Amino acid sequence: MTRFLAAEAMLGAQPVVQLEDAVGGRRVCIARLGAALLNFEVDEGGAWFDYADGYRDDMEIVARAGSRFAIMAPFGGRIADARYSFDGRAQDLQPGVEGDARASRHGFVRGTTFDLAALAADERKAQVTLTTRAIRPQPGYPHSIDLAVTFTLDAAGLTLEVVMRNVGDSAAPCFFGWHPYFRLADAFVDDWELAIPAETLVRTGADLIALPGEAAYVALDDAPALDFREPRMIGDHIIDQGYTDLQPDADGRIRTHLRDPASGRALVVWQERGLMHAFTADTISRDRRRAIALEPMECMANAFNRPECAGAIRLEPGAERRYRCGVEIMTA
Repeated sequence: MTRFLAAEAMLGAQPVVQLEDAVGGRRVCIARLGAALLNFEVDEGGAWFDYADGYRDDMEIVARAGSRFAIMAPFGGRIADARYSFDGRAQDLQPGVEGDARASRHGFVRGTTFDLAALAADERKAQVTLTTRAIRPQPGYPHSIDLAVTFTLDAAGLTLEVVMRNVGDSAAPCFFGWHPYFRLADAFVDDWELAIPAETLVRTGADLIALPGEAAYVALDDAPALDFREPRMIGDHIIDQGYTDLQPDADGRIRTHLRDPASGRALVVWQERGLMHAFTADTISRDRRRAIALEPMECMANAFNRPECAGAIRLEPGAERRYRCGVEIMTA
């Protein structure tokens, strides 16, 4: 029997890709619309448990409520008032829109059906590469970025590798973020243990935009209620925070840990750089506080307006930038 399998399929009217580890008892399903992960199922002694709280059917895939497992590019999170400046030019992502209707977040590709560029499996892995040229000049973003997202399922878990290539003729601001939701039981998140290896909290205003300048950064020694440097129960804390100054393990990967003491289920979300945004799903319409979003981000939200992020978001013509993150299921 071939250990890893990869196949195209349909979920209602939506094309999906399935990757499977037949020996390890793990399988994932990815929608081509938005390149959104739908499932990460593990065989637990004959019963399958889904660690991913993704879209459940083709209608939810189209509706995109909650941005579940969204690929966020060329920016993640919010851009304040949908305005920014880059290389001395003021940009407005929503020209003609006024007041509370102004909102720009999570990039431009959530509603894009990605092209299937490669699909393969062998004894070591199952892998799919999804690509899009949807990031092209538009109001407030006069740039062209080719985007490729590769999902790899192997014995270690699931890896995402994202490549952004500037195919325009001028430097462009861009960065990547991923918006996954995870569950460990059919229960509220309150009794799960969370550990984020960060030294600093990103402080925001009521609009969830980071405060100006150094006021945005708070040492976790001064924010004990949101300090998860050591594993602790989430409890009744409402979390919608960015964590930065992340500390890597010896192999260079930064690991955020989530564990349910009752079931023994646990997982790790890893990344190679950037910050981690945690969200206890208190404001979503489906299954409030039944999952937690642990979002690897290359830069903080509103990075287009942060002088300290200028170097990290800048991509020169013809250049490309890669970002890697992933999920490890910690089996007993």
